[in-house]
Amino acid sequence: MTLLLLLACSTKLDDSGAAAAAVAPPLSVGAAELLPHLQDLSALQVDGTRALGGEGYSASVALVMERLEDAGYSPEARAFEIQSFQQAGPSVLSIDGSAWQEGPDFALMQYSGSGDVTAPIAAVDLTLPPGADNSSTSGCEASDFDGFTPGHVALIQRGTCTFAEKAANAEAAGAAAVVLFNEGQEGRTDALAGTLDPDAPSGVPVLGATFAVGEAMAALAEESPGAEARVAAATEVALVETWNVIAETAGGDPDAVLMLGAHLDSVGAGPGINDNGSGTALVLELALQLADPARDAALQQRVRFGFWGAEEIGLVGSTRYVEALSTGEREQLVGYLNFDMIGSPNYVRYVYDEDGQPEGSRAFEKMLRASFDERGLDYELSLAGGRSDHAPFAAVGIPIGGLFTGAEVEKSEAEAATYGGEADVPLDPCYHLACDTLENVSSDALDEMAPAGASALWVAASTRDWMDDAAARRPGDRPRASGPVDRQGHDYWGRELRR
Repeated sequence: MTLLLLLACSTKLDDSGAAAAAVAPPLSVGAAELLPHLQDLSALQVDGTRALGGEGYSASVALVMERLEDAGYSPEARAFEIQSFQQAGPSVLSIDGSAWQEGPDFALMQYSGSGDVTAPIAAVDLTLPPGADNSSTSGCEASDFDGFTPGHVALIQRGTCTFAEKAANAEAAGAAAVVLFNEGQEGRTDALAGTLDPDAPSGVPVLGATFAVGEAMAALAEESPGAEARVAAATEVALVETWNVIAETAGGDPDAVLMLGAHLDSVGAGPGINDNGSGTALVLELALQLADPARDAALQQRVRFGFWGAEEIGLVGSTRYVEALSTGEREQLVGYLNFDMIGSPNYVRYVYDEDGQPEGSRAFEKMLRASFDERGLDYELSLAGGRSDHAPFAAVGIPIGGLFTGAEVEKSEAEAATYGGEADVPLDPCYHLACDTLENVSSDALDEMAPAGASALWVAASTRDWMDDAAARRPGDRPRASGPVDRQGHDYWGRELRR
């Protein structure tokens, strides 16, 4: 299904305040328009990836630049430097000669150091059994390491502060290796696959473990003081140049800029065709269609497009972009729409909830919801949090909105009853894996999600009234997400440097 957005007529004020009619052909967005872009991105993978620092990402940048230039834009590839990270070999975590399995039991933290350490386990301010969700302060303060013996393996529990802070405190106290394990409440038991600080990579091995592994290590350390663990990791870190791609329309008020974006990079483990080729394809297609002269003439707001680099290692590209904006440039931005994973195979239709976001975000939530309402499609509100590229914009007070179809969290029975698909199966079983290929993308999801993004873009770009409505927050008139979406709020959108 492709939705034709019947937005043929728009009204725009000229300098004297008189209304000038502008006729624009309807936008047409769906799987038929997006799949060719996804096929092109899939063909660009090198060694199975389009990740930061690789030829696949460079080729992806070149493709987007070429398509935008052919449409009449003057895109910029804005370079920045970042530490790239690669796992150079298997990781090991074992006690008493019995090894756990990498993947289900533990994962290598991005920006971990290398090393092969066998040393006594030292538990650091653990809360066992766990208390309230995200309440453990284990490893968050230097004082947690009072009495810590240098050269030991620091065993630290998730909670309160970021993985990077915990690992840095442990390393400063002389830890030879660090094991960070999940906190233990419902939804916080799986292996931790997170990111440390790209600007200050760890000098020691750092692994993220399940709650069960951490609990077992803590019990051993208590029962047998001096009991040892083996922690091994092989990593490579190098300073590389990478790029954001930025382009904007000629039409629209340059002092009222609407921005939309998607991250262009994949993880190192796979080509990232859903994460986030799908969002990239939507932003690129919208840019190409807005290049039509009639549509450009109908714009009230200028529209700027961002294709972000280094999202997968901590939102680096979008963060660098926002940090480089002057105060005046930030004030010109009327809002930001984010599209990150809109083609998940076991999908749910999620709209970013405006709760907790900057004033004005309610308007974007309403625009996105309206498209689903008009087509009679169910959707859920998802807490936006901070794990994708909207977060740097929200952090400086810019209103945000966005769409999402799900990642590693399993679909609930209630969601399966509403949206179809399989309960107790991840919304994207190939999230951050080699199987995130073209075959992993749902055409139905693209057909249902893409028109909502296009509709919200057009309403926000071609009209002014929503800006007045943006400040009118009226709690209570939104459908409230139930358990599965509330449950996902932190873990979906709690940044990879998450607590």
